[in-house]
Amino acid sequence: MSDLELLQGTLDVLVLKTLTWGPRHGYAIARWIRETTQEELQVVDGALYTALHRMEKRHWLEAEWGLTDERRRARFYRLTAAGRSALQTRSEQWDRYATAVTRVLRTA
Repeated sequence: MSDLELLQGTLDVLVLKTLTWGPRHGYAIARWIRETTQEELQVVDGALYTALHRMEKRHWLEAEWGLTDERRRARFYRLTAAGRSALQTRSEQWDRYATAVTRVLRTA
């Protein structure tokens, strides 16, 4: 797996997990990730929207226009059945990867 694939895969799983609680617009997705990780992870707009478009092309997400709480037009993304399946698969892959890295780091 290349560094780029790892970074994209990590962002994908974070976004997919964020959307399990319902549709959100891009800013709300980035805010949820930032707040949930206690400011440890901050998603740059360019990376987020690239990921959203990539996942939309893969049919993991669907998007429609709506209004934010501030009454601004925004695209709201929601998880599809294929997206839920991708989240399951990616989460399992991430768990295996993180466990392997942790084993290496904890080796005396």
